Formats: sequence, structure tokens, C-alpha cells
Amino acid sequence: MRILIAIPHFFGGASGGGHGSLTGRSGVRRNALEACIRVLHYTFGTPQAMLDGRERRAIPANTEGSHTLDIVVCTTGEQHLLGSIELPEGLYRHHPTNADPKMLGFECHAVLRDGLGSYDYFGFLEDDLIVPDPTYFTKLIWFTGWAGDDCVLQPNRYELSLASPFRKLYIDGSLPKDWSAPYQDVDDRPALTAQVMGHPVRFQRPHNPHAGCFFLNAQQMAHWAAQRWFLDGDVRFVSPLESAATIGVMRTFRVYKPAVENASFLEIQHADNRYQITARDGGMVVQRHSA
Repeated sequence: MRILIAIPHFFGGASGGGHGSLTGRSGVRRNALEACIRVLHYTFGTPQAMLDGRERRAIPANTEGSHTLDIVVCTTGEQHLLGSIELPEGLYRHHPTNADPKMLGFECHAVLRDGLGSYDYFGFLEDDLIVPDPTYFTKLIWFTGWAGDDCVLQPNRYELSLASPFRKLYIDGSLPKDWSAPYQDVDDRPALTAQVMGHPVRFQRPHNPHAGCFFLNAQQMAHWAAQRWFLDGDVRFVSPLESAATIGVMRTFRVYKPAVENASFLEIQHADNRYQITARDGGMVVQRHSA
């Protein structure tokens, strides 16, 4: 399978701010971007092999469902860290622009559209997300084959911490319904349940469909690119960053996520831990901080 993934990457260098791209900690941002690209290649890239101890050689592995992976990192001006990351050549392609940094995600949408006809799957991925699940695309293909191409399955995004009361924290919980109501009707087929490997798995239409990413098959990408709102620059969902990752997809498709009781069915890791949970007065207090 041929996969095209576009990653918006911006580093402003200023201290503070609600998003990691605005933090002054360049090392954190560089490490997150490196991990994002590395793990994509570790998980989906080729070639892969298994050691054959009898023959003392490596034999090809995971040849069923192997992928060709192309990664494009979209930047604006000189406000990026590509010059300092330590990755072998050829793991990504740099796509420089002069776009407003807040609109960089829409430049990624254009890159994906321009790949139509050459790829089977199209992905948008914020630069601090990690996809460690080698069955990720297998699950997406199964879901659309079962639910239809008018449905998109989004992952649950999580952070990890051994210092927290919770080892894994899913960070994109519910939002007020009116935040996404202009773009989706969550009461239209609000939940789906399927048997997966002998176990029931429930999918629900979330009030917060944001996951910092999306993945579409070629038919879905072509359908979205043909809509009048494609590349319209609508940034009314939370902020321009969340809008680029979320509005177009939820406006075009029925968006689902695995329900909370089986949240890990499809998930993605946020490399920058932003949320800290502490016990206070018999309860739990959640604090959010920049990277």
C-alpha cells in the first residue's frame, strides 16, 4: 500500500503559549518531531526482516501488507527545526512555504490533494504524534469496509506517565456539543457496534472528534478535495491548529472514535505530556501546561 503523510511543523521560539510550537524548548520539539518520523518508518516502512538462526541470515518479514511510505514536512519561512534534527537522509521530504504559521495545516491539505492518483492512503499528522501500532491501517481498512467510506474512524490520543495516578491518559475528552454542532450531527448514526476477533467493540460519534490527525483512503480524499469547503481556511473549531486537523473531515464524513470502554482499539500517542493529574481534597485536579 502506498501512503502519503503530511506533517505541519512550526517552531516559533517564543516562551509560553498554549501549543508546543510556541514554546522556547527547542529540544523538546526537535525530539518530538524526530520520534514522529522515526516511528512511522519503524512501524510502516520497509524493508523489515527476521533473523534466521539456522541459516545465519535475515529473511524478509511482514511482506503481507507491506507499505511504501512518503512523508512530507511542511514548514513556513525559517521557523522550523529541520536543520537540527538527526535523521538519515531520505526519510522525509521538506515542503517549504511562506504561509501564515497558523494556516500551515491547510498547506498540508494541498500536499495531500496533489498526491491523488499516486497513493492509497493519505494522512495528516501533527508533529508531536507517534503511531506505534503496525495494524493501524489494517483497522482503518476494516472499518471503512464495514461502516462505509462515508465514515471515518479517528484514534483516541493519549499521554503516558509513571508519575501520574493514571499510567495512560486519553486527552481528547468530550467538549460542549455546540463547539462542533455547526459541522456535524452526532445524533446521525450516533453509535456502531461490531464483533472484532470475538469481542464487541463500540464506536461513537464524539462531540470532540479532534485527534491531531486524520487518515483517509483514496476515495475519501478525492471526495473531500471535491467539496466547496476544501482549503476554505475555516478556523472556527477551537483554534487554527485544531481546525486544520478536524473541521474538513468532520464536515465531510461521519466521524467516529472507539468508545471509552474500548478506547485502545485505535489510539495514537502524544509525545509531549501536557496534562498533569494530582490528588487534591479527596478528588483529582487536572492541569494543562505547554511542552
